[in-house]
Amino acid sequence: MTKIYLSHNNIFSNLGSESEVVIDAIAKGISGLQKENDSFLLSETFCAALISSEEVGRQFQEIDDPSQYTKLEQMMILSLKNVIDASNILLDEKVGLIISTTKGNIDVLDKNSTFPDSRSYLSKLGKVVQDFFGFKNEAIVVSNACVSGIMAVSVAKRFISEGKFDHVFIVSGDLISKFIISGFNSFQALSEEPCKPYDKNRTGINLGEAVASVLVTNENANLCAEAVEILGDATCNDANHISGPSRTGEGLYRSVKSALEESQLKASDVDYISAHGTATSFNDEMEAVAFNRMGMENVPLNSLKGYFGHTLGASGLLETIVGMHSLHRNTLFASKGYEELGVSQSLNIIKSKIDKSLRVFLKTASGFGGCNTAAIFKKHAE
Repeated sequence: MTKIYLSHNNIFSNLGSESEVVIDAIAKGISGLQKENDSFLLSETFCAALISSEEVGRQFQEIDDPSQYTKLEQMMILSLKNVIDASNILLDEKVGLIISTTKGNIDVLDKNSTFPDSRSYLSKLGKVVQDFFGFKNEAIVVSNACVSGIMAVSVAKRFISEGKFDHVFIVSGDLISKFIISGFNSFQALSEEPCKPYDKNRTGINLGEAVASVLVTNENANLCAEAVEILGDATCNDANHISGPSRTGEGLYRSVKSALEESQLKASDVDYISAHGTATSFNDEMEAVAFNRMGMENVPLNSLKGYFGHTLGASGLLETIVGMHSLHRNTLFASKGYEELGVSQSLNIIKSKIDKSLRVFLKTASGFGGCNTAAIFKKHAE
């Protein structure tokens, strides 16, 4: 069976525009979350991790005219360029491109946008990125709520396993627009304070902006130091509610169970879980139930939302990249904001940075519509 790896990677966030810089910030416990008073986005104060449009444009003008590209397109191109350059891979017919996002360029529909409404189409976003780099194959867009980022890895794995591609570049991203933030606010899910996943005193979700990029490949030459092999993955919908997760954690439970079966591993073989952890009562409780059903209540677990906020379509890939670096550094990063358990079942939340020999991690994500994805990764450099 073909081994498939995740290798060269980039995180573009308000903690930095290079993966190593971002990981160093996480290791120091630095968060990108801060209180915002942007009346255009929301009439009340909210806490989020936003990226300055001016800073994005400043970096982008070194390679092209920022006025011709939306903020999200600029961020995606900057992030992906870093990965393509590092890979030294020729973009021929055996190279694929996947764009993962929940809402793409939805902000061009705002009344102050200078771009045509057609720029909001997800296919157009894919075409812009494809044409910038000269990919020979049409960009594939994965848009399945907040599992989009990690699901893109699953899709890439399947294309490579079937022989369609030898390499797939993935770029995942979302911005915080008026449309998005008003939607979460209508659920009364937003917190004015930094989020506290799984904590007894959590008050809701924070949103964040980020882009993440990675190379998925079947070649073990020229892999980066933090490269991992993807051992197994699975996606399952629980068909519970349009926005609320299953109370029994059924979809997540089945996803993790299937991913472990494909990996030929037991729950006890997982060194840590990079969980979804949005800091909403329904999500956190659902995950606690699912992980306990799997017998994984003692496996070290963290949520990274306290550093980036919930970055929607980028979150699954961004957090996978952090997991890659976690394995490479043999370091468990703290679940920022956590103090006291606030779910009904036991979880082993990582309270502070721990140096520990690591080999395998599980990444999970869940999203609206009852979608759940799990993927298991093993350190390559052993």
